[in-house]
Amino acid sequence: MVQSTHKETQNEESLPGTVPSSEPAPPPSSPTFEKPWREIPWGDRDRDLKYVQHYKPSKGSVKHLRVMLYGPVGSGKSSFINSVSSILRGRMAIPAAVSAATSEISFTTKYETHKIEREDGFYPLVFNDIMGLEDGTNTGVQTEDIKLAMMGHVMDTYLFNSKSPLSSGCLGYNKNPSADDRCHILVCVISANTAETKPSVLQKMKTVREAARDLGIPQVCILTHIDEACGITESNLKNVYHSKYIKRKIEELSSTVGFPMNCIFPVKNYSEEHRLDNDIDSLILDALQSIINFGDDFIKKL
Repeated sequence: MVQSTHKETQNEESLPGTVPSSEPAPPPSSPTFEKPWREIPWGDRDRDLKYVQHYKPSKGSVKHLRVMLYGPVGSGKSSFINSVSSILRGRMAIPAAVSAATSEISFTTKYETHKIEREDGFYPLVFNDIMGLEDGTNTGVQTEDIKLAMMGHVMDTYLFNSKSPLSSGCLGYNKNPSADDRCHILVCVISANTAETKPSVLQKMKTVREAARDLGIPQVCILTHIDEACGITESNLKNVYHSKYIKRKIEELSSTVGFPMNCIFPVKNYSEEHRLDNDIDSLILDALQSIINFGDDFIKKL
């Protein structure tokens, strides 16, 4: 019978004249990369902000770029809108209602358009918040309603019905949508602090992505709650692109949902802060620039 290696080592050490092994245990693997796997201009917040402030849709007939957010319940869609609004207004703002309580039921129930104020009126950039995707059938927002919203057929303040989608002729249906009513870029929002996304929710996300693809609408993904999911990122937000954990989450997200790596942006939404923070702003503005660029490319094709 062959004895275990451990026992063999013990027997060898007990023999006279043998030298005990002095090889050190391998050091634990570092949770960070020495160099960041993605570079962003941390010190150029004001430059990034001016880029957004000076944006105008490239087609004169389109008054604003419409950004539509969707994703699982509790992923931070409304908080992302509030964070963008806070940065652009230079102070904390909460145009979208949010809930701090953990729930599997969507807190957002209406199709709402959020405009962001500035001195001369509003930014030419609007955000649409919708009901969250929930696990199971006849729960949360209907994927058909998301498709109708992308095409501009859903009127503002429409109350979503989890049991049946909006249909032509019903109250809240926009029969003749304009180019301004259409979604110009679709943003999927997912939490990095969720262990796994339920299969039924993943299937709904796939259905929405395919519908946007067929409509030619560009898509990006926002990965939220990165500070809650990763300790080294929580201690210093600038560690986000040094973090092996965050990179692995983005790789998993790319594999399961299908977004290219360079279309996934990790961010921290404003939650407990009562003043603006340059590092939080830098991540959100970096994502916002790509959202504007991709959305404006779509506007040019209209």
